[in-house]
Amino acid sequence: MSLAAATQYFFEQAAQGLNLKPGVKKALETPQREVMVSFPLVRDDGTVEVLSGFRVQHNNARGPYKGGLRYHPSVDIDEVRGLAALMTWKCAAVNIPYGGSKGGIAVDPFEYSKSELKRMTRSFVSGIFPFLGQKIDVPAPDVNTNAEIMGWFVDKANELAQDDIRGVVTGKPLELGGSVGRAEATGRGVSLSALKYMEKVGTNPVGQKIAVQGFGANGGWTAQYLHEAGCKVVAVSDVSGGYFNGDGLDIPAMRKYTETSNRHLLAGYPDAEPISNDELLEADVDYLIPAALENQLTEKNADRIKAPVVVEAANAPTTVEGDTILNERGIILVPDILCNAGGVTVSYFEWVQNLYSFYWDAQEVDQRLVAIMSQAFDDVWALHKERNINLRTATYTIAVDRVVKAMEAKGAFV
Repeated sequence: MSLAAATQYFFEQAAQGLNLKPGVKKALETPQREVMVSFPLVRDDGTVEVLSGFRVQHNNARGPYKGGLRYHPSVDIDEVRGLAALMTWKCAAVNIPYGGSKGGIAVDPFEYSKSELKRMTRSFVSGIFPFLGQKIDVPAPDVNTNAEIMGWFVDKANELAQDDIRGVVTGKPLELGGSVGRAEATGRGVSLSALKYMEKVGTNPVGQKIAVQGFGANGGWTAQYLHEAGCKVVAVSDVSGGYFNGDGLDIPAMRKYTETSNRHLLAGYPDAEPISNDELLEADVDYLIPAALENQLTEKNADRIKAPVVVEAANAPTTVEGDTILNERGIILVPDILCNAGGVTVSYFEWVQNLYSFYWDAQEVDQRLVAIMSQAFDDVWALHKERNINLRTATYTIAVDRVVKAMEAKGAFV
């Protein structure tokens, strides 16, 4: 099942519980705009390629469209459509005033030089610029994009607008109006969600065994924060390999190690046993945190997952089939649209700071992030208990209901 189909399935569960009318349901599941652009890229050797890029704007009832840009070979209209809907529900779940969008270029960025990536980005911006704006649609970094690429993005947008519209994109370098705390925000939000769950069930974080799949910005910061909270992070992995130590890994040392190993774990780290990605997912731990790409927990491995709690740091890491099996086994899933909303929340802070040209320090950013993420978790937990529904359905129910009410307030169904 595709990501778009999976998102639709989880939406359906919430829609059913809310007794939405067929027309209202159709309006919510249909993207408001889909944009596909093609553009030539002159390679450094003079050859010319034609690349395809996409931007899907799902819903803007609660505010400007908001969502990342990814550079990955798997990018297509169906994937982007599903991710855009996820952003609508994610922003509504944490109650920030955004709608949802997503975009990207179907390309493997590691096959291109920095100058080629810069030209590619600027051409893509030119193609989708008519549909962007500080109060229309605000992109951000995603898979294989970063602050530097967002800097190129805003420079081209400013050129096209003949104005300073730095709020048209978030996740920028600090020198261009980025926010402190943005780099670690997603991992901070994931760790807060895990710790809030422990608080709700009366578990002391100290000594809790954690496995984190993915050790990039998201998984690395998640592991760091949970390590600082006293959890025992016993397994981590990324695309280059993984490590296990039953006594707990030295997460600060491992993060420092990746700084000298091309940002990857690679083979050769001392004081830990190498493990495969499959072994990590099936490790005997208290909390499993998939923080890589989608579709990691499926019907092929869900019956072998030993962790009683899965905290979804990645977007859509669990397929519908995997979700069904894990629920039937009584495994708790803290859903992606709640857990990983720390990134878009601090992106919201960056946007606000850009609009007002008034910037906050790290302490204020973190305090505001903790307040929003904690309230969102409390809202979900209360509905989960009130209706005896799982956490994913509770999160989607709250999110969908907020979007419906915003559309009703605008007279969309009158």
